Parts: sequence; structure tokens; C-alpha cells
Amino acid sequence: MTQTRTARPRTRRRALALTLATAATALALPAVAHASPPPAAGSLGWTPCGTARQECATLTVPLDYARPNGPSVRLAVSRIRAEGRRSGTLAVIPGGPGSSGVQRLTSKGPALMAATGGRYDLVSFDPRGVGGSTTAECALPEADRRLATVRSWPGAGGDIAENAARSRRTAEACAGNGGATLASFTTANEVRDLDRFRAALGTEKLSVWATSYGTYVTAVYAQLHPERTARLVLDSNGDPDPARVERGWLANMARGADDRFPDFAAWAADPARGAERLAERPAQVRPRVLALARELDARPRPTTTPGLPLTGGMLLQALQTALYDDAAFPEFARLVLAADEAVRGGAAAGGTAPGPVVLPPALAQPMSQQDAAVTIGVICNDVEWPGSVAAHARAVAKDRVRHPLTGGMPVNITPCSYWKTEPAEPPTRITDEGPANILMVQNLRDPATPYSGALRMRAALGRKARLVSVDSGGHGSYLGTGNACGDALVSRFLVTGERPARDVRCP
Repeated sequence: MTQTRTARPRTRRRALALTLATAATALALPAVAHASPPPAAGSLGWTPCGTARQECATLTVPLDYARPNGPSVRLAVSRIRAEGRRSGTLAVIPGGPGSSGVQRLTSKGPALMAATGGRYDLVSFDPRGVGGSTTAECALPEADRRLATVRSWPGAGGDIAENAARSRRTAEACAGNGGATLASFTTANEVRDLDRFRAALGTEKLSVWATSYGTYVTAVYAQLHPERTARLVLDSNGDPDPARVERGWLANMARGADDRFPDFAAWAADPARGAERLAERPAQVRPRVLALARELDARPRPTTTPGLPLTGGMLLQALQTALYDDAAFPEFARLVLAADEAVRGGAAAGGTAPGPVVLPPALAQPMSQQDAAVTIGVICNDVEWPGSVAAHARAVAKDRVRHPLTGGMPVNITPCSYWKTEPAEPPTRITDEGPANILMVQNLRDPATPYSGALRMRAALGRKARLVSVDSGGHGSYLGTGNACGDALVSRFLVTGERPARDVRCP
């Protein structure tokens, strides 16, 4: 079997038309976004929520901006008002796709308010499909909503037959149950929704602190609405290549894991780790983890979660999750030790056989129907994905050799290869046109949005941006890694508008 996308055949002519339409569509989007009158300023009904000073409201926007008088969706929005003399509105744009802006404002709002001297009204919203906003469901079985199955980790030896079967049934379930609401989960619509939120707030320009996927949303917003942007911080950036977008971000995670793993290896070989130490030298940690993953693929071990044995792919997914934050290193080290003991059948002679392995919650608990739908939906709605199973199998085989820490997952087949609806519009191309009001901040060793991809965003933005490169590991830099140099440069920009004269590297 080669071509799997029989539900929606493709032609070279159609692909060429989409490519040629990119520029025209980019120019047309702002007009479409305002096909219906925006909400009146001050029309949001704010009520207390979250932290002591946080307020929440609901914003209604069109389901389809091409049908402004048709069905609508609700967006949960939130704000924390400026503490003193107000100098603007700062939107906190979450990552994902699938992360909650309201929750991020709750968790980061106090630190952001302190870092900016209380000068901004801090605002955010839950994108479509997330949290308190209108959601959708694909009605997926529990087994297909676990993190290690939503992410397509190949089976033993790199086999992808099960991945292909799961991807097909997931796409069919989403087509049958998600409806027009799921189809509306796109970056283009999040950009339109952000502009509606701006209008409802009664502000002419937005400043933004965006993280991860949110950096792409913000870059698109700045491309389409440059006159409505003030100071933009893009934190943890992906490659904006309009031909690949999310497909490219996923593939780049293989490089990100390679960049970041030495931080974990140094931690795991430190004598200060005590019982959690995995090796005497950092160079021994990687072979130990990879050997364990191979053994678990050959002989999955029972866990305390019924019907969910620990496989090599699950172990590597746990590693991927741990690489996001140093604080997660101990949990992964304990998983390695427990799994290693289970594989080897217990301690020395006379010891008791090990019990089932206890999985970290991120592996044991399935995603909610809503979270699974938006996580899958946005990446499949935004851009066309290749559908050949044979081509994916070849890509997985090569990637497993080049990047064994991710086992071929980043280039494996996903539900997007069987998606039933074509992208409604081509992605926006990011260029250097517009005001020079962007400050990028990026960890050098980011497992999710690697530095190499951030450099491509930097190149696309050109004169509009400056880049602060932070010598830290993990996902999320500003107010996240504790790097005083990076935090100070970003805070100064948000408070004064002053950017470095050139790109900067923070030790």
C-alpha cells in the first residue's frame, strides 16, 4: 500500500493553485476577517476569576468569517488590569496548538506584571477548542487519546503499520464527529479571533508575549495587521516555512532532542543525584536509555495502568516530555530505573521480582476528547500532509538512524495523512515587511522548537526582529529559565520599547 489519501485525491494542478494563491490570500485575509462588524469596545462583561485581580469574560465570534451572520463560537477571555499608570495592552498568546491562554495568564500573570512594572493590562484568551471556549470532539477511544499514541511512535524495529491504522481511524472519527467546529480550528482563525479580541478591548494596538506555537500565530498577525501591533516578544520559535508549518515543526523535534539531551546526561551522571544517578559519566547515559528503549520494544513491561504496557516508544515519549524542563529530570530518571529493573527481572539472586512499573501521569492518563481534537485538528487543518505509507516508512527508517532519541516519531505518519478536508487557505508567508517591533528570545537547547528552526524565523523576519539567544535548555525562555540577561532584555523592551542594536547571546 502506498497512497493512503483516497478520501481526498490530490493533483499537481491543485497543489500549484494553492501555492500561487498564497500571496493573494495573504492580502485578502484582513478584509475577510472584518466581513462583519467587530464587537463594540467595552462590550465584554468582566467578572472576577482566577487570581485575586484576574477577570474573565466571553467573546462571541463567527464560526466562519466568510459567513459573518452564520453560526458563532464562544471564546473565554481574561485580563489583569494594570496596577498603575497604564501604557498599553499586552496579550499573552499560548503555545500548543491546544494550550489555554487563560490558564497561562493565571500562572504567569503575577510575574509578568512585576517584570513590566504593572504598566500593562495583561490579557489572553482560550483559542477555539481549548478550555472555556467552544470545543469539539472526535469521539476517540481512550487508547487513541494517550500522548504516546497521539504522537505516532513507531513499533518495534520502526514498524509503522499500527500507526497507519490508528491514523486512518482517527481521521475518520474526526470527520464524522468534529463537524464545522473542528474544521474551524486553524491558525488563520486564531489570528482573526485575536483581532476581534483587540477590537472588543477597545485598543488600537496590541503588544504580545507569545510562546511556542503562539509565536507563529503572532508572526502571522503582525504580517497581516502590522498597524495594529506595538511591541512583540516571540519566545521559543519554530520554522515558519509556509509549505510545511506544523509538519516541519514536528520533524524538527528530532534535532531538538539531540540538542537538549546533553543537559539531562550531565544531570543524570552527577554524583549529587544519589539514588537517581544513571551513570558515572554523561557519555554513558544515552546508550543506557536507548538500550532500554530497544528492550522495552522487544518485551513491553506491565505497568500499574491496566492494559497499558510500557514500550520503548513510551519511554522515549517520557524523555521528550522531561526535556522540556529540568524540573522533570528526576521523574524520568526514576522511570528509567524502574523500567530497567523490570526488564532485568528483579534484583540479585534471592531478591523479589519487581512489580508493575508506575507510569508518569502524562503517559498514564489519556487526553480529554476536547484536547485531543484541537491538538490534532489545527495541525491537520493548516497545511496539506503527504499520504504515502511507504514514504513515511522510509523516512522513519532514516530518522531512527540519524536521531535515535526520537525513534522516527517526528517524521512518522499522522491522522493528517488521511484528513478528509483540504486546508481552507494556504498558510501566510512571513516576511520582513512591516514595523521593526519584534524581539525574539530563544533557548539554545530547546527540545520542541530547536534553535535551528528559530534561526529560520529570524531570517524570515529580517529587519523587523532582533534575536536574544539564551544559553539554556528547555522549552520557554522568558520568565522560565531564570536567565537574568535574557529576562532583563525582554523586560526592558516591553517597558521602554528599546531593543538591542543587534542580535545578542546571553551566557
